[in-house]
Parts: sequence; structure tokens; C-alpha cells
Amino acid sequence: MFTKLRCFNNETVKNLKIIINKLHIKTKKSKIALFFDIMWCAIKYGSGPYDYQEFEFYNLNGKERKTYLTRAKNVKIVRNYNVKSSWYKFDDKVEFNKIFKKYLKRDWLYLNKDNFADFEKFCKNKKDFIAKPLDGSGGVGIELIEVKKNLKEIFDYLIKNKKLLVEEKIIQHKKIAALNSTSVNTLRIITFYDGKEAHIINSVFKIGNGGVTDNFSTGSMYTFVEDGKIIVPAIDREDFIYEVHPKSNIKLVGYEIPNYDKAIELVKECAKVVPEVQFVGWDVALLEDGASIIEGNCFPGVYQIKPSFGYKKEGLIPIIEKASGVKL
Repeated sequence: MFTKLRCFNNETVKNLKIIINKLHIKTKKSKIALFFDIMWCAIKYGSGPYDYQEFEFYNLNGKERKTYLTRAKNVKIVRNYNVKSSWYKFDDKVEFNKIFKKYLKRDWLYLNKDNFADFEKFCKNKKDFIAKPLDGSGGVGIELIEVKKNLKEIFDYLIKNKKLLVEEKIIQHKKIAALNSTSVNTLRIITFYDGKEAHIINSVFKIGNGGVTDNFSTGSMYTFVEDGKIIVPAIDREDFIYEVHPKSNIKLVGYEIPNYDKAIELVKECAKVVPEVQFVGWDVALLEDGASIIEGNCFPGVYQIKPSFGYKKEGLIPIIEKASGVKL
């Protein structure tokens, strides 16, 4: 019981009341009934309040709820299939760039106080670049830096603020930029490698909403892609639904994702590079001439289609079970 309740961290407990109030207004169900149902789902299915809200457990029966990949189930799969001693190959941004260098398709440099000359070479012929902290997550701390004449001043700023990984700015496909031009809008393609074949578990499309990144935790949205097309509306962290992108006014459902087949080929190849880490969420940028890897995530996330979108009331568990050959 207590293991299942680990999905209730300090943040989710703090926001439990907010979610209950929101669902009370939406569903007309009593707050007490919602509270006990959320707690029951945490014990039975390992779901946190956000899982309960996002995947609309309040409208699902037990058989349907069981199919959804909750946060606790996600942790269990990661622990079973991703060798912990190799997590650093994904968590350490510099190590990741070294291992997956051929798939990045962009220039990059790890800064230290003694390599200003290398930084000067990196900045040559660039108008700007992306700077990242090594210990950042969720897009926090990522900054677009304009290349000015005083490169030493920029270099000192980056060293002082520990934004030590600098990368060439990705120029995304113009059709992807049309949705939201302020961020690189990416696919999160989740793979499971069985030792011989890389299986596609899910294909999520993350879209910025006016910010520098397309990260869900910083105000952006996500939707889902099948056969190169968006199949449902997008949602954000506050559970708002978007049939049309609020910045570009582009209708989302049916929108074609360019070079989607190349992105799938790319992640299937990348999934075999570190075979002891079998369950990975790949962030992929779509370029005019193909696709490039941005990063890989040992904890891929629990992205699943909302049941009310009418697609189907089924989560990812059956797909993962088929790929792994193990009943979860």
C-alpha cells in the first residue's frame, strides 16, 4: 500500500485540494467521493492526482483504469528494464552528446574556464546558440544566447551561471515552426528494445505556447501522432484542451508532421546504442532534411490520450506488455 502511495509527493499532496475542487465543478461529484476514489486509484493502480485528472479515471471502470500507465507503474517498468548504472548515459547531458554524437546533427561544446579559445571557434559564423545547465530538467534554465562582439563577457556569464553545455540552435522544419516559432516543437517517441527489435510504444508531439521550450511543465501542450498526423486535440498541464493552437490559429487534428518516418527510423536505431536501457523516451526535432535527437529520457513519461477524446479508453500497458512479453 505505502509503495503505491509514493506517487503522492509533497507537490501532489499540496495540489490535491486544487484538483479535487476542479473535478468537483467539472463532474458534479462530491469532493469526499472524489478524494476517496483518488486514494483508491493510488493504492490499486499507482496513480497520482494528476494521473486521475489527466486520464479521467473518474469516468473509467476498473478494467479500463488497469490499462493506463500511471506514474508508479512507469517507475516500476524503468527499474525492471533500465539498468540503473547506465542511467548517467542519458541523465548526463555531456555524456549523452558524446554517445549519440552521430544522431545530434548539430555542433556542441562543453565549457570549462580554460577553453575560451574553443568557445570562440564554436561561436564563429553563429548569430545565436542554446545554453543549458548540466543539472537542469523540464527545460528549466535553457537560454537562447545572442552572439555579440564581446565573446569573453558571454563566456564568463555562462561559466558563472553554470550553463556549461552550449549547442547550435536547431532550425526546425518550417511546417513545424509554423505551429509555434518561439520553441523547437518536438516528438517524444517512446521505445522499448527487446534485445533484437525496437518497438514504438507511443508518439507524442510537444508544442510550445509562446515560451523558449516545448516542455509540458513550462506551459506548453502535447498531443499524439499516428502515421505522421496529429490524431487528437492537445492538452496542457492545467488540463486545458486545444483544438486550435492559440498562437498560430492552426487546427491541430489532421496536421501532417513532416519527416515523421525518418524520426521513427532514427529512434529505432538509437534504441540499440545502449541496449541495457530498454525503455526510453526520445525527444526528436524535425528538420527540413530529416530528424535529429535532442535527448533521451530513462523515465519516458506517462503520456496517454484522454478517454473523452473518443479515440479509445485504453492506455499504454497492453502495448508495453506486447513489446516486453511480460504481464505488468
